[in-house]
Amino acid sequence: MILAASVPIGLLLGTIFGGDVDRLTRLRLRWPWLAVAGLAFQVLLFTAAGASLAGGLAPTLYVASTAIVLVAVLRNIRLTGMPIVAVGSVSNLLAIVANGGAMPADPAALATAGLDGAGAYTNSVVLANPALRPLTDIFAIPAGIPLANVFSVGDVLIALGIVVVIVAAMRRPADRPATDGPAAAPATGSR
Repeated sequence: MILAASVPIGLLLGTIFGGDVDRLTRLRLRWPWLAVAGLAFQVLLFTAAGASLAGGLAPTLYVASTAIVLVAVLRNIRLTGMPIVAVGSVSNLLAIVANGGAMPADPAALATAGLDGAGAYTNSVVLANPALRPLTDIFAIPAGIPLANVFSVGDVLIALGIVVVIVAAMRRPADRPATDGPAAAPATGSR
């Protein structure tokens, strides 16, 4: 999956451009638990047990969990790169909502990735005429390449944004924490 590659690519580029991995410890995300909860819920939703428990509510729950992750992204919008993640997240959410709570996957893209179809327990569906087709999973990492799968322009933007967030945080000067609020004044001697 293209999103899984964004973290190692960000770390590699951050290092190449003179960044320091230790600076990532100063990256202050607001409401990270909300993003983790939304993504963890999606992982569970797209298992056999999750799909069985959700039943007909699965599309609604998928849209809701995607919106929850978007809220966490927007809460951190001031971080360098996070606006790119937000645009990608909105793009995916629009495609999912417009197609009844699932992300359409192009049959040709699925074939290129070496996949027979969308799968039983995924957010993907194959539709003859998906709404907002340019925003759906129309791209593919070809079969035989690690992480072969289908992806959308929104996924590309999210991955790119994550890379930028990581690189910017790794390159931030040591005396300036990466936050989405005003920088705190450094402590000075007694007055």
